[in-house]
Amino acid sequence: MKKRVIMVLATLSLTAGLCFYGIIIQDNQVLASYQADVPQSTKPAPAENVWSIGMYTGSSPFHLSAPVSISNPVITAQDVTDIDADVVAHPFLAVSDSRYHMFFTAKHSKTKVGGIGLAESPNGLNWKYRQIVLDEPFHLAYPFVFQWQDEYYMIPESYETSSIRLYKATDFPTKWQYEKDLIQGHKFVSASVVHYQNMWWMFVSHPGNDTLRLYYAKDLMDGWTQHPHSPLVQKDKNIARPGGRPIIIDDTLYRIAQDDYPKYGNQTLAFEITDISATSYQEKMVIEPLVKASGNGWNADGMHHVDLHAVSEKHWLAATDGFQKIFR
Repeated sequence: MKKRVIMVLATLSLTAGLCFYGIIIQDNQVLASYQADVPQSTKPAPAENVWSIGMYTGSSPFHLSAPVSISNPVITAQDVTDIDADVVAHPFLAVSDSRYHMFFTAKHSKTKVGGIGLAESPNGLNWKYRQIVLDEPFHLAYPFVFQWQDEYYMIPESYETSSIRLYKATDFPTKWQYEKDLIQGHKFVSASVVHYQNMWWMFVSHPGNDTLRLYYAKDLMDGWTQHPHSPLVQKDKNIARPGGRPIIIDDTLYRIAQDDYPKYGNQTLAFEITDISATSYQEKMVIEPLVKASGNGWNADGMHHVDLHAVSEKHWLAATDGFQKIFR
């Protein structure tokens, strides 16, 4: 007569993994038992990109570094007190009455809708958050602030409206009024304008970050026309999307681009524009990036924006942003 053998198996969930337990029973007697720990397969928590704002200085826009006199970052999401922000980025500077004003993207942590924040400084290095100065039902970012004919204007990114919207300061720096759409019909991102050789020029991209378009006009308020060489860049995330204010040095125009491949926000690059007119366009890249990931701290993993201002011939101030990956 064959003897009856019963195997009893069980698994228990433990913190370290799974426990596998078994016993062998023959004729109602336990012959053997055993236990083995089975490692549990777990996925690491996704990293969060934490964006903040810092200041660089240098003898030229092409030789920038963090000044030793301050501790970067100078503005973080925790500094924004009137909304629950989790991102601050895209700083743009304006100087009025010897006081520095910084306008930047402040994104709400729950709605993920951006508004425009303001910080102020007596010297361009030490900053204090003031308030949200522009808020709309749709997303706002990249607050391109500039002065023209004694008035302050802002072109914030508002791609959800399929237009490029112009705002004017009614009480600088805290009150802004919508003026008009400069261009309509596409989802535009990071519109950047400059007045050069008696003409207005606008560099702008689209969601996807791989296309750069160029528009021009005689008048800031009217007549924007797409350049015959536009798009200037197609299917190239390394050089397409604007990454800050175009600058003019010794009557030479430079555009700033963010490098977004293989990941978003690698570094920012400068391009010297060697020929620009209503019918022609040529440029060449400045070899060294303006700013890039430092490998440590607030900007360890990337930098994608820089706003450059000449304090004097050999002293430049740069408002920039960066991010580091944080595992919560």
